[in-house]
Amino acid sequence: MATYSNPRMAYGEALVELGKEDPRIVVLDADLCKSTMSVLFQDAFPDRFFEMGIAEANMMSMAAGLAVSGKIAFTSTFAVFATGRAYDQIRQTISIGKLNVKVCGSSCGLSDFGDGSTHQSIEDVAIMSAIPNMTILTPVDAAETRLAVRAAAEHPGPVYMRVNRNPVLDVLTKDDTFKIGRHRVLREGNDILLLTHGVMVEKALAAAVLLEKEGLSAKVVSISTMKPFDYEGIANMARGMKGVVTAEEHSYIGGLASATALALRRSAVPLDYLAINDVFGESAHYPEQLQAAFGLTADNIANKARKLATAKP
Repeated sequence: MATYSNPRMAYGEALVELGKEDPRIVVLDADLCKSTMSVLFQDAFPDRFFEMGIAEANMMSMAAGLAVSGKIAFTSTFAVFATGRAYDQIRQTISIGKLNVKVCGSSCGLSDFGDGSTHQSIEDVAIMSAIPNMTILTPVDAAETRLAVRAAAEHPGPVYMRVNRNPVLDVLTKDDTFKIGRHRVLREGNDILLLTHGVMVEKALAAAVLLEKEGLSAKVVSISTMKPFDYEGIANMARGMKGVVTAEEHSYIGGLASATALALRRSAVPLDYLAINDVFGESAHYPEQLQAAFGLTADNIANKARKLATAKP
C-alpha cells in the first residue's frame, strides 16, 4: 500500500539532526517557520535560529554575513519569495561570493493551492538556474529531502532546494543514497523515457503503469538535481528510445523541459513535455484539482508518450 509523507517536516527534522552534529549550522526564517518547519530547529537550538520577519532580502544578507564568519546558513521561506523578493541578494552577494548559504524554497510549484498566483512559484527553477555558482536540488519525497538537506550542508557554496508543501508519495527505500548531480532511475523501460521531479514523479509512475497495459515499456527517472544538470547522462538514456516526455510542476520555460531539450539537441529522439504554460497559477480547494486544471495528470503523460511511440518516422 502506498504511503505519503510531508517533505516540509522532513526538512525541519533534518535541520535538527544536522544541528546536533555541527555547531556551524544556523537557520534563518522569514516569518514562516511554522510552515517551512524550521520551527523545529528554533525549538532545539534557539541561540542558532534567527527570525527575520517578512524581510527576505535582509534574511539573505544576514545569511551571507553568517557564512562569511564560518557558519553554514540555511534560509527558509516560500519558494516564490525566496527566489523573487531576495533575488538581488542571492545573486549579488551569495552567488557571486560563492558563499555557504542554502536556500529552502518551501511550498514550491502549485503546492500552495489555496493562496493562488501570488504564492505559487512556477518559475523558481528557471530563476535560480540562470544564476552562476548556484546548485539546485529537487528531491522526490520526504526521505530524499532529508538526504538533500545533508548533501546541501556538505556542499561548499550556494544551494537552492525545492520543497513541496503537501504530503508526497514515499518513493525511496531505506538503503537509497543521494549525490548531487545524479538522477534516480525509479522504473526500467526501453520504449519511452519519462523524466520528472518532485510531485510529478507519482504521476509519471502511474503513467508508466497505464502504458504497460498497452504493451509500452516506460523508463521513469527522477531528476533530483536540476543544476548541475546531467546533459550527457540524459542524452545517453534517451538513445534508442521511441520518445522522451518530461513532466514538471513548473513552467516549461527554463525548467526540466528546457534542460532536456538542450540535452537532446543533437539527438533524433522526439521530445514532448508536460508543464505549466506561460501563465500564473490560481486558487483551488485541493492540489489535485489545480494539477488537473493545468493538465498535470498521469493520463496526459501517457497520452504524450503514446503519441511519440506510435508516430510514423
